[in-house]
Amino acid sequence: MTLTILLYLLAALLVLVGFAGIILPALPGTPLIFAGLLVAAWADGFAHIGTTTVIALAVLTLLSILVDFWATAHGAKRVGASRPAMLGAVIGTVVGLFFALPGLLFGPFFGALAGELLHRRSLNALGHATKVGIGTWLGLLFGTVLKLALAFTMLGWFALAWWF
Repeated sequence: MTLTILLYLLAALLVLVGFAGIILPALPGTPLIFAGLLVAAWADGFAHIGTTTVIALAVLTLLSILVDFWATAHGAKRVGASRPAMLGAVIGTVVGLFFALPGLLFGPFFGALAGELLHRRSLNALGHATKVGIGTWLGLLFGTVLKLALAFTMLGWFALAWWF
């Protein structure tokens, strides 16, 4: 009985940290949510959650990972970002982690901007670099919204499978 309670607490913790990971790029959000839901199903001995639900949750997790890469790359590519701009966005995101919410919001933008300016090596390219920074940021934002939608879909699917 005590082990079951500990497993449910671990599952809840993994799901909560997973949701934080959707917002904070340093944590693998949906894989942690999947792990939490899997632990909850295991704690119950898979009495309520079957193979179909586990496979569906795994597919949604993989889809979320693909969405993450696609949205960021699509946002950057759509505005003509160079490889250094995309690398700058990644570096800006990592550095932004140390500056709380403002860093998470502006880190990718400034990283992409700096990467594009380094690539073009001209201050005349500031307009294009700004456009690249905004496109990259919008891609990250769009990806986050899609990942949140997929995470809530995972929770809903799990809840429906559990109670029905």
